[in-house]
Amino acid sequence: MKAVVCRQLGLHNTALADVDPQPLRSDGVRIRVHAAGVSFANLLVLEGKHQNRWEPPFTPGTEVAGVVVECGDQATLFKAGDRVVAAVRIGGFAEEIVAPESTVFALPDPVSFDAAVQFPTIYATAYGALKWRANLAQGETLLVHGAAGGSGLAAIEIGKILGARVIATAGDATKLEAARRHGADLAINYRAENFRDVVLRETGGRGADVIFDPVGGETFNESLRCIAPDGRIIPVGFAGGTIPQIPANLVLVKNVSVIGIYWGYYMGWGKQLPPPDMKDRVRNAFTEMLGWAAAGKLNPETYATFPLAAFRDALNAISERKVIGRVVLHPSTAS
Repeated sequence: MKAVVCRQLGLHNTALADVDPQPLRSDGVRIRVHAAGVSFANLLVLEGKHQNRWEPPFTPGTEVAGVVVECGDQATLFKAGDRVVAAVRIGGFAEEIVAPESTVFALPDPVSFDAAVQFPTIYATAYGALKWRANLAQGETLLVHGAAGGSGLAAIEIGKILGARVIATAGDATKLEAARRHGADLAINYRAENFRDVVLRETGGRGADVIFDPVGGETFNESLRCIAPDGRIIPVGFAGGTIPQIPANLVLVKNVSVIGIYWGYYMGWGKQLPPPDMKDRVRNAFTEMLGWAAAGKLNPETYATFPLAAFRDALNAISERKVIGRVVLHPSTAS
């Protein structure tokens, strides 16, 4: 089968290759991959800069959607022909992949494969961050940075479902319009005006109750100055390139909670395993999210699609930081 293989760290050392299919494990589900999500994290993995590091050779990719080919003898939830979406630790940029059944989820017919690949990490992170970790409540104000990226759009939509007023920040008119299209009540061009001032003005000086931040750097620092008392700020990434150092005095005097979220922990990818009941909790979360998508309440946006052979073009689109929503690979067109 065809797969993207990184022989040495670096995108320039990565190429499409013929590889042997993975062996089917007893709890495994073999999936013919119709769509694979492409993300900034994939670039970091290829450069050896992600917190999850892999020694070459390896195939990047953590989000896939497709059709079940076969199941191991201990995998009982699916059968050949089922439409599914799956989270995988590595290996998604390939025509086929074997995923543990615990991270494979049934895909409702109304949800396309291209839309589905945003759920294993992007929508799941927004869901876990806002619903589980921050306990975002009806009527609270949610501030979303990087609002036109996949993570930002997911947070806007999840926030609206949970009943929040959503303020979004982005850097140009096209991205601001995307944020509004996905439900933002107010969109701020951070290049044209100081978002801190706008947030404080729009909330009567109180600030945002919850802040979803995939950017980091100075954006995080300014967020701490427009967060409400008892507010919760969630760093979910550092696309700005700088990991902020948190001033404890501001956390103290404003009763602020800084809340981490690594969705991979719930998938069993961390150094410590989650409690046994987490598998059911995660499956219930996917059932709810994909149900929202089937009902038209969540609308993942696909910026562009590429055949597997054009994976470099897909990753370069990410690196140019012009993508709205998500880029998707179609491995079925690899040959």
